[in-house]
Amino acid sequence: MTAPLKHSASVTVDVALGDRAYDIVIGGDVLASLGERVAALRPGVRTAVVTDRTVARHWLEPAEASLAAAGVPTSRIIVEEGEGSKSYATLTQVSEALIAAKIERNDLVIALGGGVVGDLAGFAAAILRRGVDFVQVPTSLLAQVDSSVGGKTGINSPQGKNLIGAFHQPVLVIADTSVLDTLSPRQFRAGYAEVAKYGILGDEAFFAWLEKNHADIFSGGAGREHAIATSCRAKAAIVSRDERETGERALLNLGHTFGHALEAATGFSDRLFHGEGVAVGMVLAAEFSAQLGMISTDDAARIARHLSAVGLPTRLQDIAGFTQEGLADADALLALMAQDKKVKRGKLTFILLEAVGRAVIANNVEPQPVRDFLQAKLKA
Repeated sequence: MTAPLKHSASVTVDVALGDRAYDIVIGGDVLASLGERVAALRPGVRTAVVTDRTVARHWLEPAEASLAAAGVPTSRIIVEEGEGSKSYATLTQVSEALIAAKIERNDLVIALGGGVVGDLAGFAAAILRRGVDFVQVPTSLLAQVDSSVGGKTGINSPQGKNLIGAFHQPVLVIADTSVLDTLSPRQFRAGYAEVAKYGILGDEAFFAWLEKNHADIFSGGAGREHAIATSCRAKAAIVSRDERETGERALLNLGHTFGHALEAATGFSDRLFHGEGVAVGMVLAAEFSAQLGMISTDDAARIARHLSAVGLPTRLQDIAGFTQEGLADADALLALMAQDKKVKRGKLTFILLEAVGRAVIANNVEPQPVRDFLQAKLKA
């Protein structure tokens, strides 16, 4: 963690899932190897690339050129960008387009985009012909360190985020760090929240490294590749032990119970990106943990201080439109949390903190303390 870092050609992280194991290839310009890797993985395969309009302008042609150079036939499916595409309507659009493209069970769907495209295309692949394999080519920091790894796919319901979906592992992940240069600063910051999450939930040394080296990550130095690889290794290790989230994988949802409720309350809109919701959610989780006497107030403040230092929102009042339109009240936010996937028999489950680098699963959390906590934060 203290040695000077150097750019490497690529780094490969293995997701050890037996006969469903796959590689995450991380590095600058590895998108150019997409066709070669797909052809080696599945000789004679046909592919369909699912992407959104913004990503298509930058990276669709390079992806198609790589596939063509390797003799891999492909078709393109372009959806609107943004969280609104994780919907029943867009899932129908993508599914019908894949059928029209004659994608068969032995073919591949390629998800070229951020978390929205990855979740949407992965879910379409999971249900197409009762299951078609897919490749993740994440083009956002958030997708490279989180949503492209682990096989969670799905769409949103009007009643909550990611409530319709399936576990469907990719067969390959190509994380080209050079594509991140086309992200807006806000999008990059939102993805960084998920990087910080890995340190906060289980690796204090990594979090301390991030506190010292975040500028190098944002500027595109060698620290960026190191942070992405470290994050992917952390997630791959947990996924390999708990693929379907029956236990420890729930720790990866640190900040998400609060964050998903806030995303729903803001209409899954540009008012609050997913990573921004996670950032606010992690601070709320830390402060709620401190209120319960589980973590020191100093540690909770340390988390908020670092996320704020990189420009992420850390308070409800930081959410766009808070002062003009407000958010749902505490009762409404609690009702949204009741739709969280970790709820069991109506009881709330939170990922809370005992220290920086030590998260725990808290089952059967009583709703009244959570309501009171939210009420106080809304009025702060």
